[in-house]
Amino acid sequence: MARLESFDKLVSLSKRRGFIFQSSEIYGGINACYDYGPLGVELKRNVKQTWWNAMTREYDNIVGLDAAILMHPKVWEASGHVGGFTDPLVDCKKCKTRFREDTLPEENMTNKECPECGGELTDSRQFNLMFKTQMGAVEESASTIYLRPETAQGIFVNFPNVVDTSRQQIPFGIAQIGKAFRNEITPGNFIFRTREFEQMEMQFFVHPDESDEWFETWKERRKAFYDTIGIDPDNLRFHEHGPDELAHYARAAFDVEYKFPIGWSELEGIHNRSDFDLKQHAEFSGKNMGYRDPQTNQVYTPFIIETSAGCDRTTLAVMCEAYEEETLEDGSVRTVMHFHPRLAPIKVAILPLVKKGGLKELATEIKDDLKRHFNVFYDEKGAIGRRYRRMDEAGTPYCVTIDFDTLEDKAVTVRDRDSMDQIRVPIGELQAWLAERILIR
Repeated sequence: MARLESFDKLVSLSKRRGFIFQSSEIYGGINACYDYGPLGVELKRNVKQTWWNAMTREYDNIVGLDAAILMHPKVWEASGHVGGFTDPLVDCKKCKTRFREDTLPEENMTNKECPECGGELTDSRQFNLMFKTQMGAVEESASTIYLRPETAQGIFVNFPNVVDTSRQQIPFGIAQIGKAFRNEITPGNFIFRTREFEQMEMQFFVHPDESDEWFETWKERRKAFYDTIGIDPDNLRFHEHGPDELAHYARAAFDVEYKFPIGWSELEGIHNRSDFDLKQHAEFSGKNMGYRDPQTNQVYTPFIIETSAGCDRTTLAVMCEAYEEETLEDGSVRTVMHFHPRLAPIKVAILPLVKKGGLKELATEIKDDLKRHFNVFYDEKGAIGRRYRRMDEAGTPYCVTIDFDTLEDKAVTVRDRDSMDQIRVPIGELQAWLAERILIR
């Protein structure tokens, strides 16, 4: 299958079929903000559910959490975000374009010349990426708080609560899916880098002496996860952070990178965060963030192995991986999204050949039965070939056609999205036949 060469065709398909829309489009849109349409919201929900199951169902020692977006301002002081979560920023005095200093060629910074118009660049200044807001009824007396720039801190500050209530013992993890917000200077590339995004994070608390071993374990577990959602291993690689790239809290860090149309780019970060976070919150809050081992009675501050995946980036990678334009024998081209059945927004399409002769009524009965088990789409309009093409673009794994033979033999025609092969399946066996291929494969 040929690789998607740019996001342009994917953006077009996303709007045409209802995956992703530009936010506030009727007002001209808002930069780097997107809305998930009927198909997109199902796809993204399936990505999140698959990740959640892989974390909290596959492993007995990982529990869930849903922390608030708004947190006490001191959380962000302790984490270092208030003082250090910044990008170096320069502006062009001529065209007013804003740039991150570290993304400009060295000669432009040396000459103080803008690469787009030749205008003079301003001196660099630091720009904090957190969104500020006010809490309180009267703005003048309100205190400044922040929209969280990451979900991890909600996990860290709840570490004692989870230990006290979940009966988990180290090593154990806390998983969370939630929104985060960053006032990015240079967002772009469709939903790859946005100002409002969703993270899928798991923080795994371990004994300090076992952190290196667990770090390697989670590297392999996370890379293997992508195979279960249909990502080709050849399109994944690890990138190790060098000394100049490591965050201040990290002992070691690797990115899982995917080969997007823009090149190899981060999909997920895996970090050994050491004991930095818990010690910082203990210092700033005055609360005990340590752990007492119930077997040995040893008290220590755990190290944390972090797996932090971007939900939107994962969804984008899944869409890039699935997209294909296939030339058929008759010279026509069909666009098809080869989603893994587990992730496909619509699992089954029910298509009566025509609306008369009792076919519509029988198709409706089949649809009502199947929708208790799968997300089903019913379509009775247009030529059957055209309906197949619409379902191919939606990524629907199976189309079920009810024809006049169905009235006689009580069987339907099931068309496979990828091969376009068709077979007859008895109506009474249809639900089990589909479940075996959609839920297990």
